[in-house]
Amino acid sequence: DSAGGSAKQGRNRKYQAILPLKGKILNVEKARFDKMLGSAEVGTIVTALGCGIGKEEFNPDKLRYHSIIIMTDADVDGSHIRTLLLTFFFRQMRELVERGHIFIAQPPLYKIAKGKQHQYLKDDEALNQYLTQSALENASIFVNPEAPPISGSGLEELVKQYRGVAATIDRLSRLYAPEVLWEMVYGDSLALEQMQDEQAVSIFTDKISERLLSAAPKGNKYSVVVRKDNERQLFFPVVKLLAHGVESETEYHHEFFSSGEYRSLIALGETINALIEEDGYFQRGEKVLHTRSFAEGLDWLMGEARRGYSVQRYKGLGEMNPEQLWETTMDPEVRRMLKVTIEDAIAADQIFTTLMGDQVEPRREFIEDNALSVANLDV
Repeated sequence: DSAGGSAKQGRNRKYQAILPLKGKILNVEKARFDKMLGSAEVGTIVTALGCGIGKEEFNPDKLRYHSIIIMTDADVDGSHIRTLLLTFFFRQMRELVERGHIFIAQPPLYKIAKGKQHQYLKDDEALNQYLTQSALENASIFVNPEAPPISGSGLEELVKQYRGVAATIDRLSRLYAPEVLWEMVYGDSLALEQMQDEQAVSIFTDKISERLLSAAPKGNKYSVVVRKDNERQLFFPVVKLLAHGVESETEYHHEFFSSGEYRSLIALGETINALIEEDGYFQRGEKVLHTRSFAEGLDWLMGEARRGYSVQRYKGLGEMNPEQLWETTMDPEVRRMLKVTIEDAIAADQIFTTLMGDQVEPRREFIEDNALSVANLDV
């Protein structure tokens, strides 16, 4: 009701209508047609659109509105409701999708303000980019007091490379421990041809093991050993982790060290490890931080950039007042929307059937195949 009330008050009454939906609509993928028609939420949608439903009654030419915009909260429940609505339109009013009438609203996730100035940002990436841009204004790295500063586009490229590797490590963290991957950035590299030499791999593992002693989170104990791949006649590192009394191990094979991801780790290490000398420092405005660590310096710059800013995160549409909802999500001049299209009807049909249908086995297989890729899980 709160979101619907704000939207009703904020809309342009000449050409915008709001249909609030209470709770989650019926999963039409599983429901029989007669049960679906008996659903209050489905009945309300059909009546509002005016184009009927069913093979005999549905007539897209009678649609009362040119654009049907789905507005939901930016959380797991909102995503579920949006999926249920898309299922409904896909199954029962597919021609509306094919004609380009269905849209998904893209309300901003953040409002950032400083003094009387404010700006809306669509997601975490946009917020990070905004703060990074602010952080790098009047910022420089002095590799030593006599050297010319690294600033402007040069500093931006360093940050871009660092952030790219951070994103790679975050993606690989489902398979490999982030602490180990970061130590591969900061330590010596292992070339593919060196994996034929047990001694070379042992030296590599000893250095990684030594670095992990100080880098491991509290309660975690790492050890690194060498193991032989008899089939390929290669040697490779095995990282063992003892955490809360449970031991696990991860093997780093030839495929890992030949990957583009590993090469990006090494490239970053070659760029930043020897970049800043003992008396080097970061500077932003009049403030200075003496450190050789690029990561520490970047964190400091970001912290300084946040000073004076007020950041508000919107979880739900109801958290916005009518003026904010109009300004960010409903004003045709500035709003952002995604048009729902069916590029591949067969693929779309399979996705809906797998995730929303009454057959358990395909859904279980999908969950098992994608379990390690989940970013947001609602338990």
